[in-house]
Amino acid sequence: MLIGIPPVIGPELLNILYRMGHGDELVLGDAFFCGETFGKRVIRADGVGIPPLLEGILALINLDSFVQDPLAIMEPEPGDSLDPLMEARYRAVVDRRWPGTPAFRRMERFAFYERAKNAFAVVMTGETVKYGNIIVKKGVIPL
Repeated sequence: MLIGIPPVIGPELLNILYRMGHGDELVLGDAFFCGETFGKRVIRADGVGIPPLLEGILALINLDSFVQDPLAIMEPEPGDSLDPLMEARYRAVVDRRWPGTPAFRRMERFAFYERAKNAFAVVMTGETVKYGNIIVKKGVIPL
């Protein structure tokens, strides 16, 4: 363990976060996300839900404040529903770490997949909530 590094952040994820530049994106994929299909780099965080992982990540990086949508989530397919608690849990983490961050951009599933293809990395999590995927865009450190 390292002092100040949240325990949900393993060595591979810490390496990824360090190597990402401003504007790079990280996909936190739920347990059903097709990370190996779309990810350039895929790391595992099995058994870890997205809210604690997001909390750990946002303790180490800031969000891109120069774009309208530093956070994106997948919207449900027509006729399907999204668990409203999922978005509220994610938002609570974001508001604790980076208050004033714009609302999540909701993306159609295949548009989300296309954006995921260009992400720096995909983290496969143990999150089991339906449509639980989120994209995080890293920002620059404010001086």
